[in-house]
This record gives sequence, structure tokens and C-alpha cells, in this order.
Amino acid sequence: MAIRAVLWDVDDTLFDYTTADRSGMRAHLVAERLLDGYGSVEEALAHWRRITDAQWARFSAGEVSFEGQRRDRVRVFLGRPELTDAEADAWFERYLGHYETAWALFPDVLPALDVLAAGYRHAVLSNSSLHVQERKLRVLGVRDRFEAVLCAAELGVSKPEAGAFHAACEALALAPHQVAYVGDHPEIDARGAAEAGLLSVWIDRGGVHTGGPGDTGGAAVRRIASLAELPAALRVDTRFGAPSTFR
Repeated sequence: MAIRAVLWDVDDTLFDYTTADRSGMRAHLVAERLLDGYGSVEEALAHWRRITDAQWARFSAGEVSFEGQRRDRVRVFLGRPELTDAEADAWFERYLGHYETAWALFPDVLPALDVLAAGYRHAVLSNSSLHVQERKLRVLGVRDRFEAVLCAAELGVSKPEAGAFHAACEALALAPHQVAYVGDHPEIDARGAAEAGLLSVWIDRGGVHTGGPGDTGGAAVRRIASLAELPAALRVDTRFGAPSTFR
């Protein structure tokens, strides 16, 4: 059966999270006078990213709330476990001010959404929270492109669990094989979607990953380097972009 809807990841798929996070944290560290403890800005940014990844994994596993992982990121990064929730929240809010000034879509997003608008329904499935992603999509000017936004914090289940993908399909009243999922993470997005029975499209911008999820029990993962390749991945005849280069 033909694909009828496209589910989208947000961070590092539609929204250039990595660039915004690095730019925002760099400005925040300067403003907070926190660079003296590091050999370089890059060292500080790498430390922040490792902590972010570790705390996000705890949130995804259900070990901590969305707000809790934010507070713990601050406490671990500063080496100050005694910080109150209010103090950690205030520090994170100051970081968000810098981070949000760097928000931007990837340049291939709007052209892809324009080409696919007439042929597919569109929705979002994110491992974040509804409050965060709804606001982000509105600020970026694309909230009206998606009929639904579903997030792990409200669903109670996170990617790569099949239940997260199936909940999104149920919200669209479609079977998994009628839905494609587009995401940037080879395991959380690509393998998870494939194993849940969706058409899995892994966007690996710049080929930054070596290897990848490949084939998961007969459910192939389609790997693209740009959203210009997405119409072909969905088997759409279009003049948009070059032919897909799955590998």
C-alpha cells in the first residue's frame, strides 16, 4: 500500500539543533564567565554535549522527567549537585536565551515540505516535550505544516520503542506500513521506525555516520543525504532534487 503520511523528527532533521546548541552554549559560557576551567571553547562544548546525551538517555529510559534531565545537565556540567531546582532552572533559562537566537531550519526543509504538501499528510513525532516542540515549530514558522505534534513526554513512551511510532500512526488513523518516518539518528529514528513497521528514511546529512542500521529483519532503512532525495524515497515522481542515492 502507498505511503499516505510522513512523520518527522524535529531536532537535527527539520531544525538545526546541533548548530544552535553549540552557538548558544558558546555565548552562554562567555556570559557566565565559565571558560577559564577549560582548555578551549571546543573542550567545554564537548563536555556539555556528553552530559546532554547522557541525561537525555536517562529521560528516554523513563528514569527522570523532562524538567529533571535539564536540571541534572546543569548540576553535572557545573559540578554543583547542591543546586536547587530553581537555581538550575534559572541557569538553563539563561542558556535558552542564547540558544534560541540561533534557531534555524535546515535549508532543504521548506523546499521538501512544499513539494510533498499535496501528496502526503504530515505530523511530528519527537522525543522531547509538546510545549518545547510546539513553540519551536511556531517560532520557525512551520507549525501549520503538521496536523499533529506528538512527543515522548506526553505519550509516556520514547523512540526507538515501537509504541511511540504506533501511537503516532494511531493518531493519524493509519497503519504503520502507510506511514514513513524521517529522522537523523541511525538507531533511535531509523532502526526504531523500521522495526515498528514504518517506511524508515534516515537523513544522514554530510555522511557523518560510518555504517548505519542497514537492514532490520527485512525492513530496509532508506538512507538519504538531503531532503531533496526524500520524494524519491517515498516513490514520488517529481522534478525536485536529484535521484535518491540510497546506500
